[in-house]
Amino acid sequence: MIDLNDIHSLTEFQRNTKEHIERLKETGNPQVLTVNGKAEIVIQDAGSYQKLLESIDRLEAVAGIKRGLDEVRQGKTSPANEVFESMRKQHKIPKRA
Repeated sequence: MIDLNDIHSLTEFQRNTKEHIERLKETGNPQVLTVNGKAEIVIQDAGSYQKLLESIDRLEAVAGIKRGLDEVRQGKTSPANEVFESMRKQHKIPKRA
Protein backbone atom coordinates (compact mmCIF):
# COMPACT_ATOMS: atom_id res chain seq x y z
CA MET A 1 0.00 0.00 0.00
CA ILE A 2 1.27 3.46 -0.80
CA ASP A 3 1.73 5.65 2.25
CA LEU A 4 0.30 9.03 1.30
CA ASN A 5 2.76 10.60 3.73
CA ASP A 6 5.65 9.18 1.70
CA ILE A 7 5.32 11.55 -1.26
CA HIS A 8 8.37 13.51 -2.36
CA SER A 9 9.35 15.70 -5.26
CA LEU A 10 11.63 14.24 -7.90
CA THR A 11 14.05 17.10 -7.21
CA GLU A 12 14.21 16.23 -3.50
CA PHE A 13 14.75 12.57 -4.41
CA GLN A 14 17.63 13.51 -6.70
CA ARG A 15 19.23 15.61 -3.94
CA ASN A 16 18.92 12.87 -1.31
CA THR A 17 18.95 9.68 -3.38
CA LYS A 18 21.00 7.66 -0.90
CA GLU A 19 18.61 8.35 1.98
CA HIS A 20 15.57 7.53 -0.13
CA ILE A 21 17.07 4.25 -1.30
CA GLU A 22 17.90 3.28 2.28
CA ARG A 23 14.30 4.01 3.35
CA LEU A 24 12.93 2.04 0.40
CA LYS A 25 15.03 -0.98 1.34
CA GLU A 26 14.27 -0.63 5.05
CA THR A 27 10.50 -0.29 4.78
CA GLY A 28 9.83 -2.17 1.55
CA ASN A 29 7.17 0.44 0.82
CA PRO A 30 6.98 2.33 -2.46
CA GLN A 31 7.37 6.10 -2.69
CA VAL A 32 5.49 8.52 -4.90
CA LEU A 33 7.58 11.15 -6.65
CA THR A 34 6.02 14.34 -7.95
CA VAL A 35 6.91 16.60 -10.85
CA ASN A 36 5.48 20.12 -10.70
CA GLY A 37 3.28 19.05 -7.77
CA LYS A 38 1.66 16.10 -9.59
CA ALA A 39 2.26 12.44 -8.80
CA GLU A 40 4.28 11.12 -11.74
CA ILE A 41 6.41 8.18 -10.62
CA VAL A 42 6.22 5.37 -8.09
CA ILE A 43 9.54 3.87 -7.03
CA GLN A 44 10.18 0.68 -5.11
CA ASP A 45 13.14 -1.46 -4.11
CA ALA A 46 13.83 -4.50 -6.30
CA GLY A 47 13.07 -7.10 -3.60
CA SER A 48 9.63 -5.66 -2.86
CA TYR A 49 8.89 -5.37 -6.56
CA GLN A 50 9.79 -9.04 -7.08
CA LYS A 51 7.45 -10.04 -4.22
CA LEU A 52 4.69 -8.01 -5.86
CA LEU A 53 5.22 -9.80 -9.19
CA GLU A 54 5.18 -13.19 -7.46
CA SER A 55 1.92 -12.29 -5.69
CA ILE A 56 0.35 -11.32 -9.00
CA ASP A 57 1.49 -14.62 -10.55
CA ARG A 58 -0.11 -16.57 -7.68
CA LEU A 59 -3.36 -14.61 -7.95
CA GLU A 60 -3.52 -15.20 -11.71
CA ALA A 61 -2.91 -18.93 -11.18
CA VAL A 62 -5.66 -19.15 -8.56
CA ALA A 63 -8.05 -17.27 -10.86
CA GLY A 64 -7.23 -19.67 -13.70
CA ILE A 65 -7.83 -22.69 -11.49
CA LYS A 66 -11.18 -21.25 -10.38
CA ARG A 67 -12.19 -20.66 -14.01
CA GLY A 68 -11.26 -24.25 -14.85
CA LEU A 69 -13.23 -25.63 -11.92
CA ASP A 70 -16.24 -23.53 -12.95
CA GLU A 71 -16.01 -24.94 -16.47
CA VAL A 72 -15.94 -28.49 -15.08
CA ARG A 73 -19.02 -27.76 -12.97
CA GLN A 74 -20.80 -26.33 -16.04
CA GLY A 75 -19.95 -29.38 -18.11
CA LYS A 76 -17.76 -27.45 -20.55
CA THR A 77 -15.08 -30.11 -20.62
CA SER A 78 -14.27 -33.18 -22.68
CA PRO A 79 -12.63 -36.44 -21.66
CA ALA A 80 -8.85 -36.33 -22.08
CA ASN A 81 -8.77 -39.28 -24.48
CA GLU A 82 -11.17 -37.44 -26.83
CA VAL A 83 -9.08 -34.28 -26.71
CA PHE A 84 -5.86 -36.20 -27.40
CA GLU A 85 -7.47 -38.07 -30.30
CA SER A 86 -8.74 -34.83 -31.80
CA MET A 87 -5.29 -33.23 -31.50
CA ARG A 88 -3.65 -36.32 -33.00
CA LYS A 89 -5.94 -36.14 -36.03
CA GLN A 90 -5.65 -32.36 -36.39
CA HIS A 91 -1.85 -32.45 -36.37
CA LYS A 92 -1.59 -35.75 -38.28
CA ILE A 93 0.25 -37.53 -35.50
CA PRO A 94 0.36 -41.29 -36.11
CA LYS A 95 -1.04 -43.63 -33.49
CA ARG A 96 1.46 -45.52 -31.38
CA ALA A 97 1.94 -49.18 -32.10
